[in-house]
Amino acid sequence: MKLTDNVLRSFRVAKVFRENTDKINCFDFSSNGETIISSSDDDSLVLYDCQEGKPKRTLYSKKYGVDLIRYTHAANTVVYSSNKIDDTIRYLSLHDNKYIRYFPGHNKRVTSLSMSPVDDTFISGSLDKTIRLWDLRSPNCQGLMHLQGKPVCSFDPEGLIFAAGINSEMVKLYDLRSFDKGPFATFKLQYDRTCEWTGLKFSNDGKLILLSTNGGALRILDAFKGAVLHSFGGYNNSKGVTLEASFTPDSQFVMIGSEDGKIHVWNAESGMKVALLDGKHTGPITCLQFNPKFMTHSGSPPLMNDDGKQSNQQGSSQSALYGPQRNQPLAGEKHR
Repeated sequence: MKLTDNVLRSFRVAKVFRENTDKINCFDFSSNGETIISSSDDDSLVLYDCQEGKPKRTLYSKKYGVDLIRYTHAANTVVYSSNKIDDTIRYLSLHDNKYIRYFPGHNKRVTSLSMSPVDDTFISGSLDKTIRLWDLRSPNCQGLMHLQGKPVCSFDPEGLIFAAGINSEMVKLYDLRSFDKGPFATFKLQYDRTCEWTGLKFSNDGKLILLSTNGGALRILDAFKGAVLHSFGGYNNSKGVTLEASFTPDSQFVMIGSEDGKIHVWNAESGMKVALLDGKHTGPITCLQFNPKFMTHSGSPPLMNDDGKQSNQQGSSQSALYGPQRNQPLAGEKHR
C-alpha cells in the first residue's frame, strides 16, 4: 500500500497498550519494523511486537532511570540516556538484560541521541553544550565538540554527515570523517523568542531537515541550501511541551502530535495540511514515529502505537498503535 492523503486520513487507533504506570518519554522502532521499544518515567523498557500487536517483554532500569532510547543495528541491543544518578549513556543487551558498555562524559541531561544508519557510530547532544561522537566498541568518546549553546543533532540517512542545531538559530553540517575541521555548511535562521528547538531529523531521502520546537511551529529546511521551505503551525502547544515530529518513511509527509491529543499531518512538498487524526487521547502526544517498514505508526499520549508516536509530559502511561481503516488485519502489510 502506498501512502497517500486519503490513506493517511483513514488512519485510526488499532491498539492501545497500558503496560506503564508513568508517562512514556521515548520510543524507537527496530530498523526492520518488527519491534518497538518504549522507555518510561516508571524506569521500565517495554518491548512490543509490531506484527502481532502485543507486548513481548518488560525490562527495568530502576537505578539509573531511562530517557532517550535508540536501537543499535542489532535488534536485541539498545543505547539509552539516563535520568537518575548521572548522565552516562548505557549500552544494553535486551536478550539477557545486561549492560555491554557505559559511555561516560556528559555532565548534564542528554537531549539528543542518534545512531548512525550504517555502522556502530552514534552521537549525543547535551545541555552541557557539547556534542560527543561515540563508537559502540569503545567506552571512550571518539570526538568532542564544545558549542555556544544547547544542541540538537542527528545523522543523515547515509551516515556520512551529521547536523547540529545550535541555540535555536543555526544549523551546522559536519563531515563525519573530518568534523574536527569545523562545519562545511552553516545555515542561520531567524531566531524565534517564543520557543526553542527540541529535535532535528533528516528525511529518508536526505533532501530535507525537520526542526521541531517546544512552541506551536515546526520548520522544514532544504538540506543542501538551508532555505526554509515550509513552516507548519495550527497545532495546540500552549504549555511548551516537547512534541516529537517525524517524516513518513517515503519522505512525503510530516506529522506531529499536539497538546490536545490530536495528530496533524502535512504534505512535505506542498506544505498543505492533509489530515487531522483524533484518537481521543486525553493527554498530549509527545512522541510520534512511523514504522519504517509496516503501515502503522505509534503515538503516546500515554502509550505507543505502531506509528511510533509517544506522549510525554502530564504523564500519559499508555501508547497507541495507528493503522489505515479497513477490514483486513494490520499485521504484516508493508508500505511502499
